[in-house]
Amino acid sequence: MLAFKSFQQELDARHDKYERLVKLSRDITVESKRTIFLLHRITSAPDTEEILTDSEIKLDGVRQKILQVAQELSGEDMHQFHRAITTGLQEYVEAVSFQHFIKTRSLISMDEINKQLIFTTEEYGKENKTPSSDAQDKQFGTWRLKITPVDYLLGVADLTGELMRMCINSVGNGDIDTPFEVSQFLRQVYDGFSFIGNTGPYEVSKKLYTLKQSLAKVENACYALKVRGSEIPKHMLADVFSVKTEMIDQEEGIS
Repeated sequence: MLAFKSFQQELDARHDKYERLVKLSRDITVESKRTIFLLHRITSAPDTEEILTDSEIKLDGVRQKILQVAQELSGEDMHQFHRAITTGLQEYVEAVSFQHFIKTRSLISMDEINKQLIFTTEEYGKENKTPSSDAQDKQFGTWRLKITPVDYLLGVADLTGELMRMCINSVGNGDIDTPFEVSQFLRQVYDGFSFIGNTGPYEVSKKLYTLKQSLAKVENACYALKVRGSEIPKHMLADVFSVKTEMIDQEEGIS
């Protein structure tokens, strides 16, 4: 009986930890989505720097939640609890990579994301993002959380949908250059995912279809800009693209 009571306590503690991680993952997902919504305003806002600054503040708040996840997983095998946090981590990767693309027009690497997830905190919980040395470890606690390759790939695949929306929104605001930059970037991402194909995880191959849809919509917008851009007034371009997008969706639904 004593042995089974200890088993019960261990299982209950593990279950409670899993539930706490699920709640943290939901919070990370919600805050990451809010950051993405904020970044979408950059296509129509006059002051882009202000939006980027606000988005960085929001992402710092998300990293505080990820710090709590890292503390919960301290001394544990992350893969046993991965299912509880994977949704939040994917959404965070999507938000960070979206912000990085807006700044640099390039894709952030997994190593760069993981470097941002090394935390050094004092006893009172004040964050100092630089990793501590061996001498400081007595006064500071160091936590880190590594994004897995699968979470990174799924987050980047979701990023393509946000870039497609940014492309259409920018055209509606008279920005003709962004769609071609996004189109070129999405082709490179699609080529990279095509190399993985069916050899990668099941979720990645599933996202490949959605990625292809996003690329087709952006390429269709670029085609209309190149061929009919001079015929259609700028304020009507967004309406033309939305109609074409609905037609593509209907054709894909029939097929």
